Amino acid sequence: MRIVTTLCAAASLLSGVWATSALAEELSFANFMPPGHPYVAGAFQPFADRVAEKTGGEVTVKLYNGGELGPGPVEQVNRAMDGVADFAISLPGYTASSFPLTLSAELPGVTRTETGTQDLWDNIDLLKGEYRRVELVSLWSSAPNVLYTRDKAVRAPEDVKGMNIRVPSRNAGLQVEAWGANPVSMPVTEIYNAMQTGVIDGAMIDTTATRPFRLGEVAKFLTLGFDATNSPFFIVANRDAFGGLSDDQQAAVLEAGKEASFLANQTQLKVAEGGIAAFEDMGGEVIRLSDAEAEAFNTLSAPIVGQVVAETGAGAQAIVDAMKAE
Repeated sequence: MRIVTTLCAAASLLSGVWATSALAEELSFANFMPPGHPYVAGAFQPFADRVAEKTGGEVTVKLYNGGELGPGPVEQVNRAMDGVADFAISLPGYTASSFPLTLSAELPGVTRTETGTQDLWDNIDLLKGEYRRVELVSLWSSAPNVLYTRDKAVRAPEDVKGMNIRVPSRNAGLQVEAWGANPVSMPVTEIYNAMQTGVIDGAMIDTTATRPFRLGEVAKFLTLGFDATNSPFFIVANRDAFGGLSDDQQAAVLEAGKEASFLANQTQLKVAEGGIAAFEDMGGEVIRLSDAEAEAFNTLSAPIVGQVVAETGAGAQAIVDAMKAE
């Protein structure tokens, strides 16, 4: 949805000279997260501000938070494709079949830099082909996924065996399957109720979820220290909306989007660190695995990297090799 605002020039009553009208484009940004989510102040509003700054006010971005343009993270990519929104934030893990190469970068042990955001941008040309139906504007990785559990402490793979565990992507599902658990796919917005009612026994997600998604209220235990998947996020643009901008405006949007990637990653890491402390403050027990305890999990999940690469093909192998390169 493009909102075009006309900036009408004021007539000079003294000189009778009319200024030329100018057009400023206000582009919509669909965000399924609540207005108070740390990403809004930490990355999304700065993205909007920088687009306006870099285009001299010719292009502005208005945030529609809390699912105002349609609820739920799963549908956000379609909203950008269909023009319901000009920009949308989502996770490739929710539509995994469309973004297998991007998701190969989330596998345990693949990235070298903290959470992999710099690795993604160092190899962005290997990933852009997946975004043919939209324009890729921003891409970053979450903090490492950890394991929240409702009632049972998890210190060994035997502890998680048979549990129903929410996962953010197919790759995370392969990981918990390797441990003997049952993966359950659902959006982050549904975890609270599912865990509260016992539909799931736990959830794989990073620790930013402790307060914003209230997981500290429904989980008693938090296990961390194993080699983890992470969850890439992206901001994508409607191709027609993006294509309607001038070359300079497009460059400004992409520059602002790349900057927002690192702002979002920094926000993510800061909130995730606080989420661990918050979990303890809320009465939960944080289980920090020893090296030996972590290795028991890592040994079981290590083969999934080769499995995913083999299923995805040469493109995934190229990405994994590039990410691991010194």
